[in-house]
Amino acid sequence: MRLKDKVTIITGGAAGIGKATALKFAAEGAQVVICDVVEEAGQSFVKELGPEASFRKVDVTDRKAVQVWIDAVFTRYGRIDVLVNNAGITRDAQFVKYKEGQLLGQMGEEDFDKVMAVNLKGVFNCAQAVAPYMIQGGGGVILNASSVVGIYGNFGQTNYVATKAGVIGMTRVWARELGRYNIRVNAVAPGFILTEMVAKMPENVLAGMRGRTPLGRLGQPDDIANAYLWLASDEAAFVTGTVLSVDGGIVIGT
Repeated sequence: MRLKDKVTIITGGAAGIGKATALKFAAEGAQVVICDVVEEAGQSFVKELGPEASFRKVDVTDRKAVQVWIDAVFTRYGRIDVLVNNAGITRDAQFVKYKEGQLLGQMGEEDFDKVMAVNLKGVFNCAQAVAPYMIQGGGGVILNASSVVGIYGNFGQTNYVATKAGVIGMTRVWARELGRYNIRVNAVAPGFILTEMVAKMPENVLAGMRGRTPLGRLGQPDDIANAYLWLASDEAAFVTGTVLSVDGGIVIGT
């Protein structure tokens, strides 16, 4: 019960890594609050987390909506101890696709802006809404979802890589700024994780992912949830401003 009675907010909590994290935290005694844009999945899942858990449909790109949600969480629970900024999307495409003297395509501006809005601004919105409540409460933990591609780069992911590298930068700034208030801020950088979405990929793609991972397998959502759990717990009381790679030793190439 490493998180007993800790009020924990998890964005993108209805599926994948967010769902695994919510289950793990609830099992460790946390009072779990989740949001997602998929309302049906969120409403169904929250019932598994116990009577003190709650769900709300929230678009993390909407700063005002985020603030209304966070205010409501504080009103109900009286404190906010942990934020896991998990919500994220991909819209992959080559920056410029050129062949035999012809421009065949490029990453669209709309796809770039959408990924930036969810993966980077959404993290900013939620952390900024939560931080004052943590300061008032004497401290807290903010955990941000980055990615190994935010460290190494990856082919066809200009927008996604930019956001995950940006998350690392924000994590380090907030660790410096908020440490005086006993707020720890860290990031987790997953490798290839076998979420529901990834599991639907063709077998040859999955084989390629496994081949680039020295441990010879894809990660499970629980692998990331365990990292979040440790960072949220008092066992990591002197850890802040770090990026924890949970990637099976992955080697990123082109």
